[in-house]
Amino acid sequence: MSDYTIKALTPETFDDFAALVERNKGMFASCWCTWFHPACAEKGQTAEGNRALKQRLVADGIAHAALVYDGDQAVAWAEYGSPDELPNIHHRKEYDATAERLPDYRVTCILVERGHRGQGLAAVALRGAVELIAQAGGGRVEGYPHDTAGVRKKNSSFLYNATRAMYEREGFTYDRPKGQGNCVMVREVAASTSVP
Repeated sequence: MSDYTIKALTPETFDDFAALVERNKGMFASCWCTWFHPACAEKGQTAEGNRALKQRLVADGIAHAALVYDGDQAVAWAEYGSPDELPNIHHRKEYDATAERLPDYRVTCILVERGHRGQGLAAVALRGAVELIAQAGGGRVEGYPHDTAGVRKKNSSFLYNATRAMYEREGFTYDRPKGQGNCVMVREVAASTSVP
């Protein structure tokens, strides 16, 4: 894994992120990883509209992700942010009814480019997000992966936030179910000044 590097999604790295998304046809219905943002209240935007929205959110400092690089090319990412930045989680009504407290950060989407899957890059992306969160002061972090234990094999294209088992390997603990087949995983992340 030492050949991979992590960079934060910033205006300077946006073109690398855009190239990754474009190589993968805009991701999930040309979402451009905007679905979880409040500004994406109107679903069904065009790919161009979602791209412009994501670029504006990044420029405004209210869209965060850890980008995984193989050389000079971004090949995976993990989107993270505060609940205010990313309120549109799946099964929100159930989530709100069962939450004892909101996290400081949530990881909402992890994606690995098709040709790079099966190499552990989802874990690298999650680790990168945790490291960037630590540099930002740390706090309680939640993820909402798929709980695939006992389920027949699921196509990796539909695992938009990886699996419970991977989160457990990365130090997260199970909190509760969320929706059908997903769960809430939590981890307390200490503040750090190290660079990923």
